[in-house]
Amino acid sequence: MFELIPFATAEELAAAAAKAWLDEIERSNRVTASHDVALSGGRITQKFLTAAVEQSRARNIPLTQVNFFWADERCVPPTDAQSNFKLVNDFLFTPLKIAPEKIHRLRGEAGPDAGAQQAEAEMRSLVGTNHHGQPVLDLIFLGLGEDAHVASLAPDEPEAMTSDPAVFRGVHHFAKPPPERITMGYQTIAAARQVWMLASGTGKETALRDSLAANGQTPFARVLKLRDQTKIFSDIAI
Repeated sequence: MFELIPFATAEELAAAAAKAWLDEIERSNRVTASHDVALSGGRITQKFLTAAVEQSRARNIPLTQVNFFWADERCVPPTDAQSNFKLVNDFLFTPLKIAPEKIHRLRGEAGPDAGAQQAEAEMRSLVGTNHHGQPVLDLIFLGLGEDAHVASLAPDEPEAMTSDPAVFRGVHHFAKPPPERITMGYQTIAAARQVWMLASGTGKETALRDSLAANGQTPFARVLKLRDQTKIFSDIAI
């Protein structure tokens, strides 16, 4: 099951997603609960983070109880322009002065396998698990690639990978550079209370259409089949 929410522009998408996210954080703040979120990269992310900063300030909603994780990372230093951490650091953490202890980045510079092991241990130390032993995040944001990849889950992987219980795993031969990455696994994405896809940009029409098909075989189609509900914010005409 999925809910597709269409928008005319990327800016409208980013603003709506930011508002919805801040609503979730505000609810968590009222019950003094933490809000555990995993972010992704992608071109729409910068617009989304910029909107979140503007709205957080305007609505006076602090992000002090948010624990920040990532759905995937490239194996580059955290200062590299390709780093998903750097994107979030520049456009969210620095403007809002997020406390370092709330930031649980994927250490791509450690390499795919060691970085994945470190990330799983850190997440398990902070996030409660379900009866399958999977950490249960409050919200995972995903982006959509032109080839329909999500996080760094590749289209050419066998479907059996969807049952791999690893919270994070190393990727050594990803089709898009850089080839070495760390990605969250399908089962961890499936376990989240909410998953929101920010699907934006030209050239992704086929990827989204194939993912939403009943017999879809793309990485995002696999995610949809594993979950009861996924929300899709999209400016893609299909």
